[in-house]
Amino acid sequence: MQNIYLSLGSNMGNRFEHLQNAVNAIFDELGHIVKISSIYESPAMGFEGPPFLNCVVWVQSSLPSGKFLKSMLKLEKKLGRSRKKSDAYSSRVIDIDILLIDDLVKESKSLVVPHPEMENRRFVLQPLAEIDSGIVHPVTGSNTIRMLADTKDDTPLTKQSKWLRNPVKDYDFASFNYIAIEGNIGAGKTSLASRIASDFNAKLILERFKDNPFLPKFYKDQARYAFPLEMSFLADRYQQLLEDITQYDLFKDCVVADYDVFKSLIFAKVTLAEEEYNLYKKLFHLMHKELAKPDIYVYLYQNTERLMENIRKRGRSYEKYIEIDYLQKINDGYFDFIKTQPPGKIKIIDISGKDFVKNRSDYLEILRQILD
Repeated sequence: MQNIYLSLGSNMGNRFEHLQNAVNAIFDELGHIVKISSIYESPAMGFEGPPFLNCVVWVQSSLPSGKFLKSMLKLEKKLGRSRKKSDAYSSRVIDIDILLIDDLVKESKSLVVPHPEMENRRFVLQPLAEIDSGIVHPVTGSNTIRMLADTKDDTPLTKQSKWLRNPVKDYDFASFNYIAIEGNIGAGKTSLASRIASDFNAKLILERFKDNPFLPKFYKDQARYAFPLEMSFLADRYQQLLEDITQYDLFKDCVVADYDVFKSLIFAKVTLAEEEYNLYKKLFHLMHKELAKPDIYVYLYQNTERLMENIRKRGRSYEKYIEIDYLQKINDGYFDFIKTQPPGKIKIIDISGKDFVKNRSDYLEILRQILD
């Protein structure tokens, strides 16, 4: 995720509404909005025209800089801005400029960052300093406070009492204490849990499967290594969840994990012989009593063909032995478990045909389904 700082301005029509529409569109199409500055009114600069309302928006986006710019210009046009080839300043419904992209320094025909005029514009520096006074210009090394103090622009600014609304407030994950994201191998549990944790200030718990020495051996010889594999996973999941969920974090709004402890029972039923599974189940239920239950259990359903495609793409050598039949049994195991759970706590989301990593609209649709 890149940290991108945008300057927004409008001096035509309902200026506040134009800014709010731009903020909403940025959130829907470009990335997560971390923070929005106050709005400042300033006179038109370089031409005669009505005064502007200006603000700065801090966005986090996974889009590469070139693609972000292209998408931003399309969005700007959709909002009513018509960019002209002339360099002359003029009134505009909306103006969106990229100020900074982390510490990227780039100069091309289409994109120049840092913005070459940002140090000469008080209406940019004031809201930028408000968002984060520690932001450092990657070329000059000056932070926003120093740039604001040194700028030769003495244009008067009037801070407005009305604030823009961050659309992230429509996604209230803080109403949950503990969210479990589940799904078959390759469904995207970790990607979704990580993104939710990043966007909504949640404590992230990720399964530590990479540290399990039995996993590569299991995919080569399931009959021999199934029991030690499932026992080691059971112990590790129990320890991790017991420590991480009960350890309260004052600075996080909730907990999101890319697995639920019942995963152990689901996989064990598929991989273990009947006698081993009965013994395993007794031990599981003894340990499970002490663990917190998720407020909401999200199951990402993906068809097995797509799962196999995702598994191939991530290229883990030991996963090349996974077969479609094994994935189908895991799917069936999850649905058998889901049938036994109270319906109010279960969300089954069909992600077949969706790509919530690359497509933001798919990601936001999944969030809405979780919160519905």
